[in-house]
Amino acid sequence: MRVVIIGPAYPLRGGLATYNERLARAFRDAGDEVRLVTFSLQYPSFLFPGQTQFSTEKAPQDLQIEVSINSVSPVSWWRVGNRLRREKPDLVVFRFWLPFMGPALGTIARLISRNRHTRLVAITDNVIPHEKRPGDRPLTRYFLSACHGFVTMSRSVLADLRRLHFNQPARYQPHPLYDNFGPLKPKAEALKALNLSADFQYILFFGFIRAYKGLDLLLEAFADARLAALPVKLIIAGEFYEPAVPYEALIQQYKLAERLVRATDFIPNERVADYFCAADLVVQPYKNATQSGVSQIAYHFERPMLVTDVGGLSELIPDGEVGYVTKAQPKAIADALVDFYQNQREQQFTAGVQEQKKQFSWGEMITALKAVAN
Repeated sequence: MRVVIIGPAYPLRGGLATYNERLARAFRDAGDEVRLVTFSLQYPSFLFPGQTQFSTEKAPQDLQIEVSINSVSPVSWWRVGNRLRREKPDLVVFRFWLPFMGPALGTIARLISRNRHTRLVAITDNVIPHEKRPGDRPLTRYFLSACHGFVTMSRSVLADLRRLHFNQPARYQPHPLYDNFGPLKPKAEALKALNLSADFQYILFFGFIRAYKGLDLLLEAFADARLAALPVKLIIAGEFYEPAVPYEALIQQYKLAERLVRATDFIPNERVADYFCAADLVVQPYKNATQSGVSQIAYHFERPMLVTDVGGLSELIPDGEVGYVTKAQPKAIADALVDFYQNQREQQFTAGVQEQKKQFSWGEMITALKAVAN
């Protein structure tokens, strides 16, 4: 098939770009001809909470990436949509994660569909966003109503689609492994790379920091006296996408500064392996969620996990086999962390992760996308 993927890709950075580039390679491995169409402007700077939207890494040499969509310029939507209409690819895969992108992606999809050949499929990370704003639903509907089919990476998003009365073909397919951050490393090697002492053990919170991700819950849990008595530190690895003041207040309140390792800048791809391989346990204390790419990085690096029982997180983390599923409450999180260290669960859960990770295939994602396109 001739396939076009529309969504974030290089020179943009972040998990969506990483995923889309890996998806392109999976299509290519399946024998398809594929290229990516990404944004020249993804967000206006006043809407972007991080330091920069752009990667500092080298461009991938094995992928064809076209930088042409301006999210706030209808002229660019018309140019891209009409060009793809004329080119008649067999399949266009849109990545949809935010209502703000509804007008651009919805207009492009409608223009392409005029050729009556191209099938339009969306990977819908969210259809009801974590942080709700006025106008979310009409913007989302504008895009979703232009698609022929959907793949969701959590059952909760699939349920949201049906709740909003979108009855096109849709399939749940778990998020594939993020296997593009390099091979596993020995823990000692990773600790040395991060200049961390081997006298401590480490819990990892990874990814950009926003209110719904629950870092505040984890900080409150980490203040538990039982954990304070253990030689355990918390690594916070990720950029603040909101003011850090509330988190700093908790750190001061509970006197946690000496028990933290702070890496609160964007983590480049080449350093991801070090953070995961240095950790005993990856914690996702989210207050709400659909799915998480962090889980699939942890699976790749064979790290046990703790997730909260929100959204689709627990679908991929069998409680007691690869880690813990807890309530989104500090005490519940602290109880699990204490159990992990006091009962030395790392080896047991690592074996469970190694077995469970076998199911998360990029080939299965390609199969699902093609199935809902028919």
